[in-house]
Amino acid sequence: MFFNKIRQTAAFAVVATLAAGAVAAETEVKLGYALAPDSHYGVAADKWQEVVEAKTDGKFKFRHFPSSGLGGEREVVEGLQLGTVEATIVSTGTLSNFVPATGVTDIPFLFRSLEHARHVLDGPIGQEILAEFDDAGLVAIAWGEQGFRHITNNRNPIETPEDLAGMKLRTMENPVHLSAFNALGAAPTPMAWPEVIGALQQGTIDGQENPLSVIVSAKLNEVQKYLTLSGHVYSPAMLLVSKPFWDTLSDEDKAAFEEGATEAVVAMRAYVDDVETSGVETLQERGMEVNELSEEQKAAFRASVESAYEGYYETYGKDLIDRISATE
Repeated sequence: MFFNKIRQTAAFAVVATLAAGAVAAETEVKLGYALAPDSHYGVAADKWQEVVEAKTDGKFKFRHFPSSGLGGEREVVEGLQLGTVEATIVSTGTLSNFVPATGVTDIPFLFRSLEHARHVLDGPIGQEILAEFDDAGLVAIAWGEQGFRHITNNRNPIETPEDLAGMKLRTMENPVHLSAFNALGAAPTPMAWPEVIGALQQGTIDGQENPLSVIVSAKLNEVQKYLTLSGHVYSPAMLLVSKPFWDTLSDEDKAAFEEGATEAVVAMRAYVDDVETSGVETLQERGMEVNELSEEQKAAFRASVESAYEGYYETYGKDLIDRISATE
């Protein structure tokens, strides 16, 4: 009896030691993103976590920081460079400050459709841009998606470029967006996302521009009256990993993160596809006044930003812009 108890105690000790070792072996992955858990960012984050944890037998434990829980997007990306944050899902509007080539995706009226944009980003051009992140101390694993950007505001419906005159419009801290809205006669106001809702409530700005995926998930109808379906810019996102963290991973672990990111993008695009068809009705039901620009009206907006294209050619090269336009 005495020896049985000793054996049982020893067995429990072994199990406890193994369990403690398993816990100790878990590596935390802090994953920060700007939007709510029920957004397209949250859907992608959940899928990324699911796949990585399954492929690595729980070796990695994801800890989500949605709704800018680690700060604005720029702060989070800087955290990745320092190695204090392991991963993020982030808009490309912020990334042009770190890898200028990403700014080419923000050129207004460059992409014809979601299909066109996906072909560009999944093809050679997109992969060439991803490769440039290594020099910035970042690992760009995959292109995510947000959809085409539209304008919301509290001042007036927008049907012509003149309707934007002097409008204080929040934009991302992105030179491409700034030059486009300056050309349209608006008063673009760069602002980090965590500050936007408060600024709209206080009337510091008149409006903002974002894809339907953001407008719906962030419930911008609560602080904005008018929505204009302008589709002026396609808005990708990106799944990034900290290079200091990446360099500690085995090839098998890296493959798990890459596979997880690939599946996360599929989930993210499915969310965008859904909201592109259902989002307008949802926002109208919530009380927003919605108007969609006709092709003739869009042509007037395109003509108004033509002056900015010379600057885009100088910055990104006419050949690259033409390659994007020519992609089928």
